[in-house]
Amino acid sequence: MHLLAIDSETLDEADAAVDLGQTPADVVILSFSDSDLSAVAAAWRADKSAYPSLRIASLKRLRHPMSVDLYVDSVVQHAKLVIVRSLGGLDYWRYGFERIAAAALQRGIQLVALPGDDRPDPRLAALSTADDEAVDLFDRYFREGGAHNATHLLRLAARLTGREARNEDPVPLGSVMAVSESGDAVPVAQYTLDGVSAATAFVIFYRSSLLAADFAPVTRMLAALRKRGLHPVGLAITSLKDPEVIGTLSAFIDRARPAIIVNATAFSALRADDTTVLDRADCPVLQVALAGHKRAAWDSSPRGLSATDLAMNVVLPELDGRLFTRAISFKAEMPFDADLEYATQVHEPAEDRIAYVADLAAAWVRLRERPRAERRLAIMLSDYPGRGGRTGYACGLDTPESASAILDVLKAADYSVGDKLPSGAQIIAALSGLAPSGTLTVRVADYRQWLAALPASVGESVIAQWGEPEQDPACSDGCFRFRCVRAVQVVIVLQPDRGTAGDRKSGYHDTSVPPRHAYVALYAALRALEKIDALVHLGTHGTLEWLPGKALALSPACFPEAVLGPVPVIYPFIVNNPAEAVQAKRRISAVTIGHLTPPLCEAGLHGPLGELEGLIEEYADADGVDARRQVLLEREILERAWRSGLAQDCGLMRDEPPRASIAKLDAQLCDIKDLAIRDQLHIFSRPPPDDAARALAEAISASLGRMQATHDPDALKDLLAACAEHERDGLLAALDGRRVAPGPSGAPTRGRRDVLPTGRNLTSTDPRAIPTRVATVVGARAAEEVVRRYMQDHGEYPRAVMVDLWASASLRTGGDDIAQALAYLGVKPQWDAGSNRVIGIEVVPLAKMERPRIDVTLRISGSFRDIFPAQIALFEMAVQRVAAQDEPEDWNPLAAARRAGGDLSRIFGGAPGTYGAGAAEAILDSAWSSRADVAQAYMAASTHVYGSDEAPQLAVRQFEERIAAIDALVHPQDDRERDLLDGDGVADFVGGFAAAAAEMGRSPSLYHLDTSKPEAPAVRTVEAEIVRIVRGRLTNPRWIAGMLNHGHRGVSEVAQAVDALYAFAASAGIVANHLFERVHEAYIADERILEALLEANPQAARAMALRLEDAIARRLWTPHRNAVHGELAGVLQRTIRPATGEAQTVP
Repeated sequence: MHLLAIDSETLDEADAAVDLGQTPADVVILSFSDSDLSAVAAAWRADKSAYPSLRIASLKRLRHPMSVDLYVDSVVQHAKLVIVRSLGGLDYWRYGFERIAAAALQRGIQLVALPGDDRPDPRLAALSTADDEAVDLFDRYFREGGAHNATHLLRLAARLTGREARNEDPVPLGSVMAVSESGDAVPVAQYTLDGVSAATAFVIFYRSSLLAADFAPVTRMLAALRKRGLHPVGLAITSLKDPEVIGTLSAFIDRARPAIIVNATAFSALRADDTTVLDRADCPVLQVALAGHKRAAWDSSPRGLSATDLAMNVVLPELDGRLFTRAISFKAEMPFDADLEYATQVHEPAEDRIAYVADLAAAWVRLRERPRAERRLAIMLSDYPGRGGRTGYACGLDTPESASAILDVLKAADYSVGDKLPSGAQIIAALSGLAPSGTLTVRVADYRQWLAALPASVGESVIAQWGEPEQDPACSDGCFRFRCVRAVQVVIVLQPDRGTAGDRKSGYHDTSVPPRHAYVALYAALRALEKIDALVHLGTHGTLEWLPGKALALSPACFPEAVLGPVPVIYPFIVNNPAEAVQAKRRISAVTIGHLTPPLCEAGLHGPLGELEGLIEEYADADGVDARRQVLLEREILERAWRSGLAQDCGLMRDEPPRASIAKLDAQLCDIKDLAIRDQLHIFSRPPPDDAARALAEAISASLGRMQATHDPDALKDLLAACAEHERDGLLAALDGRRVAPGPSGAPTRGRRDVLPTGRNLTSTDPRAIPTRVATVVGARAAEEVVRRYMQDHGEYPRAVMVDLWASASLRTGGDDIAQALAYLGVKPQWDAGSNRVIGIEVVPLAKMERPRIDVTLRISGSFRDIFPAQIALFEMAVQRVAAQDEPEDWNPLAAARRAGGDLSRIFGGAPGTYGAGAAEAILDSAWSSRADVAQAYMAASTHVYGSDEAPQLAVRQFEERIAAIDALVHPQDDRERDLLDGDGVADFVGGFAAAAAEMGRSPSLYHLDTSKPEAPAVRTVEAEIVRIVRGRLTNPRWIAGMLNHGHRGVSEVAQAVDALYAFAASAGIVANHLFERVHEAYIADERILEALLEANPQAARAMALRLEDAIARRLWTPHRNAVHGELAGVLQRTIRPATGEAQTVP
């Protein structure tokens, strides 16, 4: 029997190694909490001669194993007593605990291993070598905190190290202390609210900061809230999960009835029933971060917060429904103490960040306290992506009808909106210039004053990019003018284009380019002229949250803050797009109210495809019964297949046996028929029609797989029926300044029944658990299916693949795309048994693999970069570990690359703060001339390499080398609720890659990996998937009719799909001639459909005609009929573009 070596490594190795330079001492105390260390240091200094020599250090500086090893060898192994207190328990510093425990056993050191909160950790208790009574006392001293307990902690340490000392029992100081802005503290039960008339605001923070006298940011926040007319109460607590805190705080919430809570404690406070103690207040909870790094690091960082702060202060609190705002303090270092060989770290208040959070808190309170009839609201529709006929575009949502529905909801709730409310058709006609509208007028003189009040860099960059305000296309006669629809206290507006409509220099996800003057002016006018109390941004997604600035923890000069200001934002958002919801939550502190996805149905077969299916069924029936009829049917089937282009889609050969050809045609028709399509759009706060709801319920039920039998179909229908009411209730609760319950995001039709009912404040998955165990199984299965398909196509294994990683897919699935990438390498994640958090990787021995390892390159989206720094480090670790293996070169291309001195960079993306892949924008929004321009745009948007380092590196050459080596690109799609032509995003990444590869003389396989059925992943070429979508959705009469039922907004979906088709043709050259023919026949040549398009959305009809005409001009499409040119010209003649730039239909 032979044992196979398992090679493992932990995530701790992602951090840099440092030498703290300390010398040995009798006692060593280590903690993640600077408050712990400050309290102990102060007590030691007060009577240092009475205590043993002491070394203290922050665990944040001892993350790298080499740092731990050096510190253990130089300090720990010479100590008599070592106390380690880890916030987050064993998982957050596993290597360190295990290394110190080994040294303690070997050298007889007393080790006290403690959790950093009130939750016992038996695993740490098992590591401790000190006696149980001492361990318990140290734990209680730390948890109770304060100077008295710190003193007696040191006395206990002195006694355990052989000194004469007497320690007293820990003194409880009360689990909740009320704190004033002067710093005075009393037990909360003694705090009086007599005579308080102003709205109460809580500021909750850790009691350890109070007891260490390190809570200046809190007192500054309390003072700022009082200045804004609130009654602030600081509340110092041990933990929001501490049972004693829960009881005491619950009673005080009932007594004080806070209108707003500012929370500075970390982690999630969710209990077993998915509630928190703060829910009792029924008010917004604004999360702030007391950052664990210095302000200089924040100033220079495009990310804004460290990975640790991101997890503790942003991601986990979001699970509770808290709204992340800003970092209100940064670490500052006090003078170095030569005796302790340590410099105390304190929280230094960030006055401007405190002021912003206080302003936002006051705005939420004003919204809450103002009577509904007096509240002034703005409803904003997006102009994304800013192309012809896309006014009000949002993923899966009929925004004009949703705006109308929201007005109905507001009217029923006693808001002042008037008696005669506009319909969705009237709203979109007014905003898109097809009908008269109201006007919001902004004087340039006023705008200049508003701009001057912003940080100087904001105004300077806008002017440098776009010139003076008077040069903006929306400005004339000294004023900006914006179309709007007024309903008394509510104004409906269109978010302006970020760049000029005719020559857009900026993409929607390009955070390096500032918005134009009109954009800034509209938001300023909503605040200063309309005096709105809240902004309802309707649909996924707008551009505000993508403006230039840090990824989160914004500064005053970051554009989302500068443009929006401290305004409450309520953001109805599609429930299956967690990553882009995260962008809105973290950059504009939005309440993202999840809305239902559109109903799904199977495409079926229509027209000639349906007739062909009938002939194939007749052919099967005639088999063995009527040979003569079967021959006639063979001829008819194949003639129709070649005539329609279906034979080309299937890759048939003219000399292929008829039976084999017909079998391929039958498989293709089944594949098209099974395609899931959205033949309706969702309307916020309204239920889908009964038949659509039934179809959606069936799709969700089918996606449950083996779990389907355990779910009640009627209960599922009830959940869907409840969505409309919950969406209404969520909106009204947010507008009342009340709590909106958190709820998960994900794709309902991929088994995520838990996202129902919608109407909750969207949350995402804890990224520390990604990839999950289930995702790893799915990812490995998917990887093997890709390998199988490549071998089927090429007769050999792929040596190098690229995986296209998007954050939303990773969040929806728990990371099966990340697991897939690891599986190609022959690597598995490792998880902590107690928490299921990913703690490292395991390299699978070659003897356990049935194929060679495959070299993997990741092209990550900007959102993936921002949300998943730990997974980036994990994958880099996997690459390095695989490359280090002593294995044959033909079985390990990474090892071969290492031996040859090659570069091992494998994770690439855009520059920090940028989003998108550049290709689609170049194709759809610029005057590109050749495929080389597309390739250049893609390469320019993929310039940096990412890894465990904080700062990404410029790596243009390395990325070029990787593209030249790639055999196949894989684009995963995890749900049935979207497809390749829903937008231009996939063409952006996949098409851009194809264009870049073509410029290098390469034509790698382009694979679409469908994991919507995790148990049976399907791999098709991207070309084949486009065929399937064009035939099954884009030219399907059922889908066309469904979109026409949604009028202007539905037609914009058609235009969006045509743009995407064109982008694939331009970038990858994979759109066959007959597919353009089918699209033209379905929309332009069909007079009835064309008239409906022109009536509903002439701008979109014109845009479609221009795209098709341009496809002909660029030889992407050669029409078979001469009449095509005239038909397109006719559309353009029937639509005009007046000075406003909006197409209108003429007789």
